[in-house]
Amino acid sequence: MNKREKSNTLAAIEELRGLIFSGELPADSNHLESELATRLGMSRTPVREATLVLAGEGLLEVRPRKGVRICAISAREMSEIYEVLTALECLAARTAALAGHPQSKLASLEGCILKMEQATKIDDRVAWSKADEDFHNALISLGGNAHLQRIVLNFNDRVRRARNLTLHRRPLPTKSNEDHRALYDAILRGDGDTAEAVHRAHRTHTRELLTAILEKHGLKRV
Repeated sequence: MNKREKSNTLAAIEELRGLIFSGELPADSNHLESELATRLGMSRTPVREATLVLAGEGLLEVRPRKGVRICAISAREMSEIYEVLTALECLAARTAALAGHPQSKLASLEGCILKMEQATKIDDRVAWSKADEDFHNALISLGGNAHLQRIVLNFNDRVRRARNLTLHRRPLPTKSNEDHRALYDAILRGDGDTAEAVHRAHRTHTRELLTAILEKHGLKRV
C-alpha cells in the first residue's frame, strides 16, 4: 500500500467510525461497500480496507458479497464492558497515583476537569462529553501501561455510541465532575487506595446510570 492509499484508508476509517458513533450508520443496519464509498466520496479500495480494520475493532461485521452490518451492543453487553473498563481504569488510577507524578505532569487531567466544569455551567453536553473522554484517556496514559491503554481504547469505542445516545437523557453530570476532581486530588497526593476507590465508585455509578437509561427508553440494542 503506497502513502496515498494509506492516507485514504485512514481517512475512511475515521469517517466511518464517526458515522457509527453518531448513529448515522445505525446499529444492525446493512450497507453495501459501493454505498459507503459513494457516501464518503472515495473509491471502494480504501473503504474495503477501512471496513476490515473496523471489523477487527468489533464495530461492524464484513459479510462477503453482502456488504457490512453495523454491530449493535445490548444494555447487558454494555454493562459487562463497563465492568471490564472499571477494573482496568482502576488499575491505571492506582498506578498513576503511586507513580509520584509531579503536578505539572497532571496538567492534562486538571485541564479536562476545568473544561467539564465550564461545560456543565452552560449545559453544553457535547463539550462536556469530549472533555470527559479526554480525561479518561489522559488517566490511562498516566498509568503507563501501553497494553492496558490499547485494550481500554478498544472497549471505549464499543460503548461510545451508547454514551452519545444517553448524553442528553442523563442528569446534568455535576457528580461526575466531583468524582473526577476527587480522583485528581488523590493522584496528586499519591494516594493509590483512594484513587482506586473513588474511580471504582464513579465507574460503577456511571454503568448503572447508563444501563438504566437505555432500559427506560427501550434501547435494548444500540
